[in-house]
Amino acid sequence: MKETACQDKPWLSHYEKDIPETVEYEDVCLPGFLERSAEKFPDNMALLFQGYRITYREMNDMVNRFAACLKDFGVEKGDSVAILLPNVIPCVIGYYAILKIGGVAVMNNPLYSDRELKHQFNDSDSKVLITIDLLGNRMIDLRPQTKIKQIVYTSIGDYLPFPKSLLFPLVGKRKKLAADVRPAEDVYKWKEMLAKYSPDTTDAGLSFDDVAMYQYTGGTTGVSKGVILTHANLSQQVQQAAAWFPTFERGNEIMLGALPFFHVFGLSTAMNLSVYLGWGNILIPKPLPEALLEAIRKFKPTFAPLVPTMYIGILNHPDIRTSNLTSIKGCFSGSAPLPVEVIKEFEKKTGAVIVEGFGLTETTPVTHINPFNPEKRKVGSIGLPIPDTECRIVSLEDEETDVPLDDSGELLIRGPQVMKGYRNMPDETANVLTEDGWLHTGDIAKMDEEGYFYIVDRKKDMIISGGYNVYPRDIEEVLYEHPAIQEACAVGIPHPSRGEAVKVFAATKENETLSEDELMEYCKGKLAKYKWPVEIEFRDELPKTNVGKILKKDLRAEELKKREKDS
Repeated sequence: MKETACQDKPWLSHYEKDIPETVEYEDVCLPGFLERSAEKFPDNMALLFQGYRITYREMNDMVNRFAACLKDFGVEKGDSVAILLPNVIPCVIGYYAILKIGGVAVMNNPLYSDRELKHQFNDSDSKVLITIDLLGNRMIDLRPQTKIKQIVYTSIGDYLPFPKSLLFPLVGKRKKLAADVRPAEDVYKWKEMLAKYSPDTTDAGLSFDDVAMYQYTGGTTGVSKGVILTHANLSQQVQQAAAWFPTFERGNEIMLGALPFFHVFGLSTAMNLSVYLGWGNILIPKPLPEALLEAIRKFKPTFAPLVPTMYIGILNHPDIRTSNLTSIKGCFSGSAPLPVEVIKEFEKKTGAVIVEGFGLTETTPVTHINPFNPEKRKVGSIGLPIPDTECRIVSLEDEETDVPLDDSGELLIRGPQVMKGYRNMPDETANVLTEDGWLHTGDIAKMDEEGYFYIVDRKKDMIISGGYNVYPRDIEEVLYEHPAIQEACAVGIPHPSRGEAVKVFAATKENETLSEDELMEYCKGKLAKYKWPVEIEFRDELPKTNVGKILKKDLRAEELKKREKDS
């Protein structure tokens, strides 16, 4: 194959000094990193929940106790254990205990319906479930339709500081923060299980090739797929991420654990990175603006990986005026484009640097990050491929010819963070993974001459209007620049003469009003005519995934359904 700009790796010359082209990976799995952090920083805060603090020594002890419990349940190397929890202490402990004994962790979204959960439990062959009392009775009812035998449930009230711990039994149920779980066979309380077992420190003989997780992709388009991630994927991903931020000190930072750990973005960049570096982690089970602001004010995090809706929510909350956010030194943003105005405003408020990055569930997830330097960062770009990550941009026509510099095509990625494949889906795996390890991302991207990458759009989201390619992201960027707009999304809808045209869904900021005609006029001044929306619909808020990504496909499907009815 001929040499191309991507193969020349122009991005390497734009790495910050001290960032290696190749990481000298330690052949250590995640449970080994926890043991090391417990050894080096035994008295450092590891996890903080609502003010309740657990040190690394305590965390390691709890993991070893729950490892003994799982073994007693009959969980063996290679067996799957499901976790259905928000960001609470047992979520982290349970995860590390599963990996420690050589089990396969299956993280599930607590907001999912029984239908979605049943698919994930069955597809993964999960034998044990760790969940919360609020979902306990539902899971007892669902269990007969799965292979799950034991259920262990925790409660928000299990780990609370004084006096919250005293008040919780009185107010928990009234505030719908706790629930009674009916007695049933093989259903156990989390704290009773930890108390029952002595720590088991046996080495499970883990290898980098062993499967560590089945991480399910969002089921917004058909059946969710189980991405097979190995111990190598997880370990090398955190080592890649840590190499990108060398100015942050091992054992001396505090992570804002607001991204859901059941999602791969939060799992790698907030939970696992924290443990690898021996950082404290502030767990936020429901990352609403008020809770985020309170955690920042009280506990002073220094590093905050968040998604755009979280940054926007914080900036638009009235408490922002009285909140000191200057403890934050660095922020990482992913999952959706972060509007330029939001970056400027948040950095002004915190003094921190926000870098945007990019990734997929299939890549554990991070593949690109902007340099952690305002001089080198390019706003609007997903940044540079991180160490050991190769990228190509290929033609949308044949999916294999490399395109010239600055041309758009499909982004292909190869690196140590790329998944092994999809569980029980050989055809789907073959569709996206080539024999020589290139992953077809389904994202349309381009690269500039300095090796910075730009996501133009999802291959499936591109709108073809009157023969022109219209990328919803171009329109959304313009909409976010409007001072009254809080959220915006552009989708393709059928059009009698153009094939497809643009429809915009938008939500305004509190106390702001805007008419369709006003927003239409605004777009006309900033977009080429073929990109102009033919319809604008205002809503109080737009539907989102658990990590705050606007559900574009759902809006489009809803729109198509409505049109079918009307026709």
